[in-house]
Amino acid sequence: MSGTVARRERADASRRGRGAALRRGRGDAAARASRSRHRRGRVSPEGVDSAALYETVVLVPARNEEVGVFTSLRSLAGQSRTPDLIIVVVNNSTDRTLDFAQQFADDENTPPTVVLNLDNNPHKKAGALNHGLRWLREAVGGRLTNQVKHVLVMDADTELHPKFIERARNVIASDPELGGVSAACLGRTDLWRNPWQRYLLGMQIIEYGRAANTRFRRDVHTMSGAGSFYRAEALQGLLDWRGEVFWEDHSNLVEDYETTLALKESGWKVTANQLCIAYTDLMPTLRELIQQRERWSRGTVDALRARGWTKFTWHSISTLILGLLGAAYILGWGTTQLVAAAKHGFSTQPILLLLFAFWIVYPALRVRNMGWKAMLVEALLLPELVFTLVRTYWLVSSIIKSYVTRVSAWK
Repeated sequence: MSGTVARRERADASRRGRGAALRRGRGDAAARASRSRHRRGRVSPEGVDSAALYETVVLVPARNEEVGVFTSLRSLAGQSRTPDLIIVVVNNSTDRTLDFAQQFADDENTPPTVVLNLDNNPHKKAGALNHGLRWLREAVGGRLTNQVKHVLVMDADTELHPKFIERARNVIASDPELGGVSAACLGRTDLWRNPWQRYLLGMQIIEYGRAANTRFRRDVHTMSGAGSFYRAEALQGLLDWRGEVFWEDHSNLVEDYETTLALKESGWKVTANQLCIAYTDLMPTLRELIQQRERWSRGTVDALRARGWTKFTWHSISTLILGLLGAAYILGWGTTQLVAAAKHGFSTQPILLLLFAFWIVYPALRVRNMGWKAMLVEALLLPELVFTLVRTYWLVSSIIKSYVTRVSAWK
């Protein structure tokens, strides 16, 4: 492709208002050299028009995600409002994630995509995201404000609803004080191979669905790492305030929650929307589930301990305490009373009969939009009781580990 044609294309893209100035130069030697630099991790923003305005830039950190990264990137290509630029940060990967991401980037039918290889990152996902943001800032002249409008952060094991970007843009445009819109996460279905796995994944599907129903509100607890749509101005504000958007520390296990707190502390509001849907992988084994949830819970406890009781953390701390008390009630007093009622009947304990009816009806109603199967599972009580026991285990163990163990370094 000649330089004249390339300049003409960039001018046309600018007039269309898309800001898609990053041209991969199909067959162009300079572009191949640029991709080579990306592959080695020495990245140059040449080829990016710093005068262009990017409506939506997507950051996709990917570590050993060769199974799902192609599916995730294709969900971006299939958006009703396609992104202007996708930045994939391949992060300490030892599989073929880099090759698959580059294959997507080389496809002429996909949105403009650059692949960065970060092969020595001690700061987990936060380090990968900051690396992508540094590249973007250099590409647009140093600051996001007035050059980039929105930044979408999504996991490489996640698919987005085809209208995710369109809906998120509408939500964030509805309130100038909104710094971010979180996805409502739903678990992928039909992945089980045996009855135990069917139960385990089914309970996670119900858990995600129940959480999605309650996330449509103001001032959500945390922006979802699976899919969060940020106002670029809000991210630039964090950069001006503390030098980085995502807190870089190997002990930061929940960069999404820590960043949510930082946005609130800097004066921005965050919300979630039940129509901005992200479909994410579930944990197929009990061991993987506990490891995942211990990481989330322990990271949350660490962040709360670091900040203490503030107007931005009191709700999370109270929810944590109430969760422990509720689990103790259900697994302690509630279970023993059910056993006693099974032996002697409910006729002598009418209050317990009312409580029992409440335990059946209320959980079932909370998942009514998920269909009769989910309602039946919740009404049976025993499946949820077993899952509550598992949930209590990882919650208690996370709190203990937060106080008595250190987070190991990671590469």
